[in-house]
Amino acid sequence: METKSKEMIRKYVISAFIFTLLLSCSTNRSSIPTFSWNTKANTPDLSWAKDVGAKSYPTKKNIINACDYGAIGDGSSKNTLAIQKAIDACEKAGGGQVILNKGKYLTGGLFIKSNVDLHISKGVMLLASEDINDYPEFPTRVAGIEMTWPSAVINIINQKNASLSGKGEIDCRGKVFWDKYWAMRKEYEKKDLRWIIDYDCKRVRGILVSNSSDVTLKDFTLIRTGFWGTQILYSDHCTISGLTINNNVGGHGPSTDGIDIDSSTRILIEKCDIDCNDDNICIKSGRDADGLRVNRPTEYVVIRDCKARKGAGLITCGSETSGSIRNILGYNLEAVGNASILRLKSALNRGGVVENIYMDGVKGSNIGTVFAADLNWNPSYSYSTLPPEYKDKPLPNHWVAMLTPVSPKEKGYPYFRNVYMSNVKADSCKQFISASGWSDSLRLKDFHFYNINVSAEKVGNINFTEGFTLKNIKIKTEKNAKLVVKNNNRLSENIKYE
Repeated sequence: METKSKEMIRKYVISAFIFTLLLSCSTNRSSIPTFSWNTKANTPDLSWAKDVGAKSYPTKKNIINACDYGAIGDGSSKNTLAIQKAIDACEKAGGGQVILNKGKYLTGGLFIKSNVDLHISKGVMLLASEDINDYPEFPTRVAGIEMTWPSAVINIINQKNASLSGKGEIDCRGKVFWDKYWAMRKEYEKKDLRWIIDYDCKRVRGILVSNSSDVTLKDFTLIRTGFWGTQILYSDHCTISGLTINNNVGGHGPSTDGIDIDSSTRILIEKCDIDCNDDNICIKSGRDADGLRVNRPTEYVVIRDCKARKGAGLITCGSETSGSIRNILGYNLEAVGNASILRLKSALNRGGVVENIYMDGVKGSNIGTVFAADLNWNPSYSYSTLPPEYKDKPLPNHWVAMLTPVSPKEKGYPYFRNVYMSNVKADSCKQFISASGWSDSLRLKDFHFYNINVSAEKVGNINFTEGFTLKNIKIKTEKNAKLVVKNNNRLSENIKYE
């Protein structure tokens, strides 16, 4: 009798959650969706979603023209020193805005300071130098590992109340680094070194915000970044608004993520249009032993009113999950040509918990897999093994970090739980779902999908889950495919096949 009562309560809780979703989705789509079970113990507190983004913005107390400091917009003169002098002068004067006359300005790495807005107005283009020596190296974190790496084109490091704004364009001209990577990767794969190539091949990021707070990136266009487009690292209260990011200009850029939120908190991403080769918007928190050592989560992130084009995922959590990822809300989104709409990925030596992920109100087309979750993603990249010929030889510090085992082994197990996806319509997809835990002790726990309408070649599979709910799911397939389910506890499946 007690078991039946618990089951009745569970069904009531899920029904209440679904009803509240319907109610919230019938109102203003720009408002925060309400995910609620209508019970005090199980109602997630999304009040945090109102406390994200920059809390302050630089004033126009002083307006300084970098051309007065020697910047020349002829597309060939190098302007790194001139623009940096203007930024430094603006900070020294108490803050304000640095502007440029219309033109094309060749530059290396620039460093925006506190209380300064570097404003790139319409008609202004920053052309990034193709010489890696124009980007000074310093300690940072790349793909989950702390190591020395070149600066980005635009850097905001250890600052407060700073911004990069305007309707202008930053052309990072990253193809030289793409070509370098593909050539090195070919040689590294021959030596069984696929796991370290991404770290050995130093490439220039577009924008780096690190150890900073109250930072705003607004309205500009960013193209052809050599590596990640925009990385927010160890920072809080940052806003990314109205950016256009296109890393598929002029070639196939490897690891050209659009936006990466890395061990940071209270972040707002809105009104962005992203076209890249890898993850469009990615949530990260460190890799393996090094990430577990740092142990800083990414949490309290709102992603809204964005469009993602080509790329590995509209929103991706991982594969760097070591510091944990939690409280991520995405709504009113569009995906066109993505490999996935929502993807969760990790590895069995990564550790961390991915939890409280909410996505509501998504329109998609030409999608690979609408939802994907994998605890053992891409083994050739995820696991580090030193070839015999390198043993007993001196190794770079980042090699040592990558090769450091996680001990005990169980500390490296990742956990995915409390994921909610609702009100999604996606056409011309290859697959609806691919969700796999790893074992009885490593199950995907408490995943809920509601009001999903998908046309796809196949439905997909669900494996090793605990408390997986599919409610009001409509799947249209040409081959009359069905969902493949294995090793699932408390699977609630309500799928209408068309």
